[in-house]
Amino acid sequence: MVHWKKRLNIGWILIIVLILAAACEEKNPVEQVHQEKEEAPSDVVTIGFSMDTLEEERWVRDRDLFKKAVEDLGAEVDIMEARGNDALQVLQAETLINQGIDVLVIVPYNAEAAAAIVQKAHRAGIKVVSYDRLVKNADIDLYVSFDNERVGELQAKAIKERVPKGKYVYIGGADTDYNAHLMKKGVFSVLNSPIDNGEIQVVYDQWTDNWLPENAYINMKEALKANHNHIDAVIAANDATAGMALKALEEVGLEGKIPIAGQDAELAAAQRIVQGTQTMTVYKPINTLAREAASLAIALAKNEYIDTDKKINNGKIEVPSVLLEPIAVNRDNLDRTIIADGFHSREDVYK
Repeated sequence: MVHWKKRLNIGWILIIVLILAAACEEKNPVEQVHQEKEEAPSDVVTIGFSMDTLEEERWVRDRDLFKKAVEDLGAEVDIMEARGNDALQVLQAETLINQGIDVLVIVPYNAEAAAAIVQKAHRAGIKVVSYDRLVKNADIDLYVSFDNERVGELQAKAIKERVPKGKYVYIGGADTDYNAHLMKKGVFSVLNSPIDNGEIQVVYDQWTDNWLPENAYINMKEALKANHNHIDAVIAANDATAGMALKALEEVGLEGKIPIAGQDAELAAAQRIVQGTQTMTVYKPINTLAREAASLAIALAKNEYIDTDKKINNGKIEVPSVLLEPIAVNRDNLDRTIIADGFHSREDVYK
């Protein structure tokens, strides 16, 4: 009888313990509401911005202007820079995708390798915007850039006006950058006729590996050596490569004697234009590009319709494209363009 009562008491104790444990596991109502609020999906659009490099002045500007444009529109942005490494860019893009971004904006280091990034993003249901540089052989949702063929045309026209006949050196950008190919196409669309007529000879034509200015310097040295310093004009793919071409010309006493074209309207290039050692640059109002890309990326994230009748073939599809107009800048209109826009201050340019 005593043993039976003990067993009964132990049973009640176990029941009470189980009830208390269950009560402890129940969430505090306030805490539960707070957690549910945290777990609820946010209405704020988050953009991942995968950048090739920040080594050049213009890309630092792009980063800062794009970030401001996105935030001004009430969205958020997470930026990663691949330091000119395609494998690192793929890895960083995967990180952004796994973080649950709403849309991916990419400046590809390698136009071909970046196709893998587009595939990964699409498998996660994330749309992709090519910023300034086009990703090749991929189902890109949108391309936002300047008209890069037009950039090359403006360069060639400016130099051809100065040197209608003579020996030309062409120093291109990186072979892995599709924009470099588009610019070259624009250059030669202007030069092909005088080349065929024998008025212009392109005595040196080479890509600049990885867009590295030191490689452009090597190219220019080779061009001078191969032609015994007898050249008449230089068209360089951007201002950084133009600057190193000028360095090679200085070493043989040709500073300011050979017309040079660049692009990007970097401060050093603007100063060289004032000094007379660089003929022209091509100004691409980056603030316009950043605002346009930010607005369109947010629209894509919200599945809004984007009206564009332009398309660029990237080797796989006709990519819907928004192409902005670049501006040729020389000493005559420098004040009315890059200085008037606040891209550079007059004090910095003319110091």
